[in-house]
Amino acid sequence: MPDLVGACPKDFWLDWIAEGDAAGDPCTGEEWGWYTRAPLAATIKRGDRFYVVAHGKLRGWAPVTRVQGPHSDDEGEDQSGWIICRRGGAVACTVPFAIPGFRGLRVRWWDRTQEIPFPDWKTP
Repeated sequence: MPDLVGACPKDFWLDWIAEGDAAGDPCTGEEWGWYTRAPLAATIKRGDRFYVVAHGKLRGWAPVTRVQGPHSDDEGEDQSGWIICRRGGAVACTVPFAIPGFRGLRVRWWDRTQEIPFPDWKTP
């Protein structure tokens, strides 16, 4: 089971935090989704970690609750892409090296033992 990493665009960072159930926030019970067209999303499963990078740093991870694959919407239109879903329980952490932004998804390439707490994770 691979842990995946996605990069949040700089101009969407504050909106993404405000979305809800961020690291350190109380759980609302709501489910949130990371939309992507990256085929790699099909490899992540419930219980894996989905990591987020922003402003050149790892910001943390959330446990994956489910993955919704390509489907047809209510009007029968093809909805290519995936939704990686999460709820509360996100963990703020970083690693001791920079991670430049990128498009799509990547498989986590560092060892989990390199992760350190990141209390100031919301600061750009």
